[in-house]
Amino acid sequence: MKTPEIIFQYFPDLSAHQQDQFSKLYSLYEDWNSKINVISRKDIENLYINHVLHSLGIAKVTSFKPGAKILDVGTGGGFPGIPLAILFPETHFHLVDSIGKKITVVNNVAEGLGLKNVKGEQIRAEQIKGEYDFVVSRAVTRFKEFYSWVDRKVKKKSIHELYNGILYLKGGDLTEELAELRQPHQIFDLTDYFKEDFFETKKVVYVPL
Repeated sequence: MKTPEIIFQYFPDLSAHQQDQFSKLYSLYEDWNSKINVISRKDIENLYINHVLHSLGIAKVTSFKPGAKILDVGTGGGFPGIPLAILFPETHFHLVDSIGKKITVVNNVAEGLGLKNVKGEQIRAEQIKGEYDFVVSRAVTRFKEFYSWVDRKVKKKSIHELYNGILYLKGGDLTEELAELRQPHQIFDLTDYFKEDFFETKKVVYVPL
């Protein structure tokens, strides 16, 4: 699927400007992916379901407020941060990855979309200074390790209905990983929001901090 109608179906209240930004994603990623491989070449045609809509699963769990700060750790080519930044234009997104060429893609895609609320940076999660309302990510490592990277990077004061913490996109059976984590958590099945087969085992795991 090379067109964004699936996004408009699940998010019908987008402005014309947001629709235009989502529409531009495919050509931007197709172009950059030919130079720097950040998405499997077989998977680029599934960009809107497997990457964009998957990222927006977080937005079905909570809406980020204007002025909030979100950290996307291990963003790769910009997921989930770029789609979320389009959806929440008044929220600040800091997208980080340890691999410089991936951040090159992030910053160029953000520029191509005219996103003023995105900052891409090549840095390891452990080196990040500052505090955020939420930390988001898409299956970069086992949960216990990820938690150790970010547990002190979340603000104490919450402005959202969902208390500040981690929103982690992950698939499969998470029983062992979450038992290993030993932290209170909540699992949101993305099949409750999206009907496509891709989401059959996909979840958002929320860990308040």
